[in-house]
Amino acid sequence: MLLVNQIRENYDLVLAGLQKRNISNAAEVLAKVIALDDLRKSSQSQRDQIQAEANTISKQIGQLMKEGKTEEANAIRERTAEIKIQIKELDEQNAKAEEDLRALLYTIPNVPHTSVPSGKTAEDNEVVLEHGQIPSLFEGKLPHWELIKKHDIIDFDLGIKITGAGFPVYKGKGARLQRALINFFLDQALAAGYLEVQPPILVNEDSGYGTGQLPDKEGQMYFASADNLYLIPTAEVPITNLYRDVILNEGDLPIKNVGYTPCFRREAGSWGAHVRGLNRLHQFDKVEIVQITHPDQSYEALESMSSYVQGLLQKLELPYRVLRLCGGDMGFTSALTYDMEVYSAAQERWLEVSSVSNFETYQTNRLKLRFKGEDKKTQLAHSLNGSALALPRIVAAILENNQTPEGINMPKVLHPYLGFDKI
Repeated sequence: MLLVNQIRENYDLVLAGLQKRNISNAAEVLAKVIALDDLRKSSQSQRDQIQAEANTISKQIGQLMKEGKTEEANAIRERTAEIKIQIKELDEQNAKAEEDLRALLYTIPNVPHTSVPSGKTAEDNEVVLEHGQIPSLFEGKLPHWELIKKHDIIDFDLGIKITGAGFPVYKGKGARLQRALINFFLDQALAAGYLEVQPPILVNEDSGYGTGQLPDKEGQMYFASADNLYLIPTAEVPITNLYRDVILNEGDLPIKNVGYTPCFRREAGSWGAHVRGLNRLHQFDKVEIVQITHPDQSYEALESMSSYVQGLLQKLELPYRVLRLCGGDMGFTSALTYDMEVYSAAQERWLEVSSVSNFETYQTNRLKLRFKGEDKKTQLAHSLNGSALALPRIVAAILENNQTPEGINMPKVLHPYLGFDKI
């Protein structure tokens, strides 16, 4: 969440950033933040003053009792009783102001970086670059949802039977392709200096608030009510929360973690041709990269992560483009996001396969994730993450782009992982 000092000291910048996100009442919301902070400070100041008076009176009572002036001491004690009531009231007022302030800050998204373009929808995103040749397929090409039936490698009907729509069953070479991609992505990350972790796929409420999925995305998360736990929508949540309430040493930065997990998203309200097959699932596999960095180095890290993801797509021989998301299409917690999209030759459209984002201090403020510099002072670190990569649409593009009348050729880089070169 935003820092109150950030809002006070950079009010115009914060206001302009929220307006870039198309928040029409941004000025009103920021005014409420400042008013609640003023109330909190005022009640704390009054409490401190009254507590100082109480301390003085306590000393006076002690002195009067030593001098045998019991009646005068008892008279002053009456004021002590009044002060206790006032302190209790001010404590309650302060706690309420802090609670209301925190709840309000949770509803305010991150301030976009100055390079983020204005816009309201995905149509307004900025194309940064395109790479690769869009394949020209033979007449009679099939979309992946028909290819998987033809080759019997993914079964949506079995998934519906077992669970419901959006939970496919991978089998045979389809299952092996999933496993090959996961291992390939993990091996590439390890070679790039990331430490592999295998986190839980259920998280508590504190973890959801820590990375900003709560309260913003609560309706999109699966909830195990009996245990008050959430199924993760991305490995970002448990991996970043490894460092909640941690003070790192500056020399430990940057921290680079990678993890594979299944991911779960309710995707309420999703329908239409663009969510057919593997395009939109409730359960899918993803390899996630996370970095915790020094604030001065986070944007350099973001560019490095973007280049890394692009390298994976190049090795898979998939044509792709990079988008800088506009203010209206960015995630709630992000300051700057690059989306990577691959071209699906049979569907003849771009499919998002990765988002790489810098959250600056938005998550680390919630997480109380700090580091101590050489001057022994602590400050908030910056957090970043990226999909490297999400599997479903990668699989869709591999199947569609590499289809031939004789079968589906697999990218050469996957051959050692697959044990076969064609489906």
